[in-house]
Parts: sequence; C-alpha cells; structure tokens
Amino acid sequence: MAEQEKLDLFNEEAKYIKGKHLVTIFHNEQNLYTVLRIRVEETNESYDEKEAVITGYFPRVHDQETYTFYGQMKEHPKFGVQFHAEHFRKELPQTKQGVIAYLSGELFKGIGKKTAEKIVETLGENAISRILSQPSLLDSVPKLPPEKAKDLYDTLLANQGLEQAMIALNQFGFGPQISMKIYQIYKEQTIEIIQKNPYRLVEDVEGIGFTRADELGFQMGISGNHPDRIKAACLFVLDAQCMQAGHVYLPAKELLINVKRLLEENKRDSIEYTDISNELIKLEEEGKIIIEEKRIYLPSLYFSEKGLVTNIKRLLEQTEYDEQFPESEFLLALGALEERLKVQYAPTQREAIQTALMSPMLILTGGPGTGKTTVIKGIVELYGELHGCSLDPKDYKREEPFPFLLAAPTGRAAKRMSESTGLPAVTIHRLLGWNGVEGFSRDEDNPLEGKILIVDETSMLDIWLAHQLFKALPEHIQVILVGDEDQLPSVGPGQVLKDLLASERIPTVKLTDIYRQENGSSIIELAHHIKSGQLPDNLTKPQNDRSFIRCTTAQISEVVEKVTENAKKKGYTSKDIQVLAPMYKGPAGIDRLNEIVQEIFNSNESGTRKELKFGDVKYRIGDKVLQLVNQPENNVYNGDIGEIVSIFYAKENTEKEDMIVVSFEGIEATYMRQDLNQITHAYCCSVHKSQGSEFPIVILPIVKSYYRMLRRNLIYTAITRAKSSLILCGEEEALRMAVAKADEQNRLTTLQSKLREAIAKEGESPQQLESKESKPFLYEENMLDIDPLIGMENITPYDFLEK
Repeated sequence: MAEQEKLDLFNEEAKYIKGKHLVTIFHNEQNLYTVLRIRVEETNESYDEKEAVITGYFPRVHDQETYTFYGQMKEHPKFGVQFHAEHFRKELPQTKQGVIAYLSGELFKGIGKKTAEKIVETLGENAISRILSQPSLLDSVPKLPPEKAKDLYDTLLANQGLEQAMIALNQFGFGPQISMKIYQIYKEQTIEIIQKNPYRLVEDVEGIGFTRADELGFQMGISGNHPDRIKAACLFVLDAQCMQAGHVYLPAKELLINVKRLLEENKRDSIEYTDISNELIKLEEEGKIIIEEKRIYLPSLYFSEKGLVTNIKRLLEQTEYDEQFPESEFLLALGALEERLKVQYAPTQREAIQTALMSPMLILTGGPGTGKTTVIKGIVELYGELHGCSLDPKDYKREEPFPFLLAAPTGRAAKRMSESTGLPAVTIHRLLGWNGVEGFSRDEDNPLEGKILIVDETSMLDIWLAHQLFKALPEHIQVILVGDEDQLPSVGPGQVLKDLLASERIPTVKLTDIYRQENGSSIIELAHHIKSGQLPDNLTKPQNDRSFIRCTTAQISEVVEKVTENAKKKGYTSKDIQVLAPMYKGPAGIDRLNEIVQEIFNSNESGTRKELKFGDVKYRIGDKVLQLVNQPENNVYNGDIGEIVSIFYAKENTEKEDMIVVSFEGIEATYMRQDLNQITHAYCCSVHKSQGSEFPIVILPIVKSYYRMLRRNLIYTAITRAKSSLILCGEEEALRMAVAKADEQNRLTTLQSKLREAIAKEGESPQQLESKESKPFLYEENMLDIDPLIGMENITPYDFLEK
C-alpha cells in the first residue's frame, strides 16, 4: 500500500470542504493557529456560498493552491459560519501539465519548466507521490544535479510531511493543537519516530504524560517490560516527583517502587524490579539520568546543585574583603549614617551590616518586622560611603557599570526593594538577560558587571535559578542573600535558602527582635506565634489590624463578599485588597472567589462594558489579572499582577482576532484569544503566587476542606502578606490544624551535604561532616499496598544500581 493510501484515514462520511486559498486573515507563528478564506470548489456540507472562512492549526498556506479541510461547520456568535478544520490536505495536481506547472513554480528554487518536464516524462503523472515514497527515483532523471534533486525532495517533504503527519496523529487520537506541537518538534520524522517509539513523546513533548503514550504504545503492540516503556516510566516518575514535590533527586528504592506501580496500573502487566533496574542503568549510560550513591537525579538538577556549590566556594575563597576597613573606620561611618538617617541600629543589625561589608557572602534572615529592609538600606548606604560610590545611576558613564545590583525573584518583590532603597531593582530573570527561547545571556562567559549584589526573597529561589545566578557572578563581587526561611519553599525543585543555612558554611545573621510594631500591630505578633507552632490566646478577638470571622466552607463566599463590599465602601480598591486561598476548585476555591470579587469591583450589570469570554471566565476592562508564565520579550514574568486596559474585538483590529491588552505597572502586553491561558483573574490568588508581595488588606479563608494544603509555612506566608489589615475567616480548628502541621514534605536535596563536603571547616571530623539531609522515604500509600521485595527474594533493588 502506498504511503499516501496508508495515511488516508478519512471515510466517506467525514465532513470536508475543498477550495483554493485566497487570503490568510490571521496566522500565529508560535502555535500555527490560522484563520483563512478559500474559494469553495467542493464540499459535502450544506453550504452554498462561494467563499468560506477556515479556522484551525496549519503552517502558512500558499496563494492560489487547493486544499481539502476536514472538520465541521460552526456558527460563531460574532463572525458567522466558519469551518473548524481538525486536519487538512494539500491537493496535488493530477494532470501532466498540472504537475509540470507545480514543480516549476516558485516553491521549487532552481527547477525550471524544462527540468519539470523531464521529471514528468521520466516518472509519470504521479511523479510527486513516487518521489515522496522513493526519493532515489530522481537519480534516473537526465541531467538533474544531485543537489537540485535533494532540494526538490526536501521541499516536497516539508510541504507534504506536515499534512501526512497531521492525518496520522489524528488517527492516533491527538487533537490538532497537540499534533502541531508534536510536528514542530519532530518535523518530517514525526510518523517514523512515533511508530518506532511512541514513548519519546513523554520525554520530548510538554503536555503528554506516560499514560497517554502508554495507550499509544499498546495500540502498536508495545507493552509489558519493553525497554522503551520502562525507560519512559522511569523518566516520567522522576520528573513528576521533582516538579510536584520539589525534590532534586529520588532514592533508588523509592523510584523503583513508584515506577513498578505506574507500569502495572493497567492491570495487564506484571513487571520485575530487575527489569526496571536494568533500564535505569541504560538511562544513565545514555546520559538521561545521573546515579550517585543510590540517588537518582535528572541531569539538569544534578549539575545545578553541583554548579551552585562550585560557585559558592569560588566566592567564599575571595580574601580581599577581610579587614578591608579598620573597625574604627566602619563604626565612625556607621555612626554618621545613623545620624543622617535618624535611626539607631540594634546590635544584630550592626553585625549584619558589618558582616556584609567585610565578607564575600552573607545570608540575612528573619521574620516580618525584624528589620531586614532597614539592614539592606544600611548596607547599600554604608557601602557607598566607604567605597566612595554614588548611589545615583545618573552619575555613571554609559561604559561604567553601576556597582549596585539589586534583584528579586518576582517583579513585585523587586519593586518593593527599589522603593525601600531608592536604587533600581529588577527580577533575577531580567538581571540575567533571560529571553525565553535562547535562555540567559549572562553566564560564566558573559558575567554580570557590579561590585555588590543583594537578592531579596531568597526563599523563592529554586535550584535552577540559583545556579544560573551564581554562575553569572564575576570575580570580586560581594553577595547578600535576604530571606525568611519559614516561608513557603520555591515552586521549582530544591530548597536553596534552607540548605544554605543548614550547611553552616556561609556567614549568616539571623534577626529575631521585632521592630515593626507601628500602631500596636498584631499581624506580626501573630506571624511569630505561628512560626513557633502556636496561636495567641486572642486569636478570635477583634484587634486593630486583624479579625477572625467564624464560618463554614459554604459560607466563605458570602463572608468574602460582605468584607470586600464594606472595604469598597470605605474607599479601598481592588489593588488594595487581596484574597488568598490554597485551592482552585470548590465553593471556597480561588475560581469561585474571583467571580465574586470581580462582580464587586468590576461588574457589568448594564452590559455596556467591553468583555471577552474565555472558557468560563469573563475578562473586562479594569480587571485585575495575574500573569502565569514568563514573557521575557515583554518584560512580564510569572506572578506579576496587572490590569486590563483595552479589549479589541476581531472586527476592530488588523489582526482580525479578539485581543486583550494588560498593563503591568506601565508595561503593556497583548494577548490574542489563544494566549489567554497565560493570564487569570487576580482578585483571589494562591498563597504561592502572592510571595514577594505585600497588600494593605489580606482576606484569608481557612477551612477544613483545604486540609491537603493546610500547613504552617503556607499560613505563615499568607498572613505576612498583610501590611495593614488581616481578615481571617473560616474554622478555628482548621487554622489550629494547619499551624500544628510543620512541613512534613521534606524535599530531597544534596546541596547542604555537598556544601559541607566542599567547604570543610578546619578541625571538623568526618562525623561532623555527615549531612542532615532528609532520609529516603516511602510514601504512605506505597507502604500499605506494595511489598518492595516481591519477586526479589534474594536481592535488593540497590544491587542493580551499583556502578
């Protein structure tokens, strides 16, 4: 059977429309979403118009060429009847003259009419399909140079390969959008790769998990202990655990148990541990995992930890900062600074400033109200004084780098940092010149320029970003890391701040005294109670700046509505009020609370406001929205909060598509309809997304239905976002449960132990060097229903992982 026939998956009942391309109305080069108009030549739909609008995912189509689109007609509420194509085919010319005209057209460079005639005379009217199935046939065409033959075949393949791949992928059950994503990765080899090893999709294509690939593998006869199947399961489990639980590695035994469980989920197969162990060794040989002392890493995480340790050691080995200023000179300058700023630093704050100026690195940690911001400002001011550096960037020539580098993981944290110091501060991504596709422009070969770097909100740093930052640091730079170790850890893998502190290798000052108690603030007092695992006796008694409203899960939405309405009546705006919740779904979830608060601050009862519906969400001008992905080209990053300033309907713009414009503190970003999954409403957001920010008023629902997410560091992080007023609502027992529950989900990392080994203290014994890392563990559900020794009576999983 010819290749084209094998890929012809359409039956007579399939709805289609065939026609010649007239104009492309819209085309997105990123995801290939396209809107075009054709002149209709044939269709089996009840459609009598001469022209039709086609929507779907295609490459750029060529003018005046004929295509057949398969899908269905739909009525768009604004744009009328459109044909939504799930797949398509470019119609090849069927006559001798048609084939000659096609091959001598502008698509095929260097192939003139005479050459095209020779090709058709030699290979016949079906020359195109014959060349596609057997390119060596071009060798028989007289006087056709090999390079031209190759170019011709490559062009044919590029133009036909996508169409054939889309048809085949549809047969495999993939929709047009994911099919296009697959094709963009594999190109003309799409069908060959998937037929050979469908499990590569798990590794290569974001959004395709093991279960989906396993279904495809089963259709192709791949099951049981097939090596490709086991390898894919191993990589999937390792990646999922690192991404979801924040681990940097998994213990070998833990990985074996979870992989076996995944492979046997379908109830068809029984897998031996020996088979899994053997494939893990092969994966290491292929460089897809790293095995070190029965710990299994993804290479990117392993080398990030290792690289971070190397660069921290490099910085700490700098000696020029020791005693660079006599203590008398430091104290004199500090006294003058206190007088000028009208402050008096406490002993620990003085220690922090002095250590920062006299050491290559410092970790400054402490809870809310302990004066971290005051110390940062003191470090900056005194550094400028002692080094004779101006704090005004305008005083520096273009070629002269500004010595002060201030950065934070989020835009909002950077803005707070800039406001408190008076110096420019940026996100770490922007500092490192991240541009998405090409990665970071700043690295060991193109290091940053500066003399002192201060990073705030270090608890949010994952191991990847920490590694990228430290490898871009030049020689002779002083680094100050500022953060609160009791906040939530990073969203990404690792627990950088916690591990750096636990290693005891970096000079550290912990601020414990509370200074920020303006107007008798009880929010900070509550935060420190929670930090120690307690709740104050006056928890439910109204305070000047906080209150507790008892209610059930079903009443949360009503309470949030009432509190928000009262705040609005007092003159507060949606920017002043932030509702925080740990879960998205349910009556007390983020999605529902967003709907409620939107109706209070930005309703459309009159129907006169512009709005755009995307799924179940209605976006309106004036809405408060949250960015969900990094957009370096627009200087907009995950976690940034902005406001919708414009909505354009398709008929109102040259792109002929709905679009939304969002302003992020003056930086505008435009979103087409297909990009709207990059934002969401921000009236209510997750506690993780709120890190690095402060809000005048925080409303925090806490109920038992959140039980899976309730833990001490989440509650602590949430309440420390409140600057002036905190409203707790829900069940007191739920709050007590959360505060009593320390973060038991210890992340598996080796940063601490690697630092301790790389930077051994003088006189330290081997026993003292032993890591305090979390020990390998078994998940509770696995312990109850899986015996890790089934089929392994005389061996253990570790036997297969020795190098």
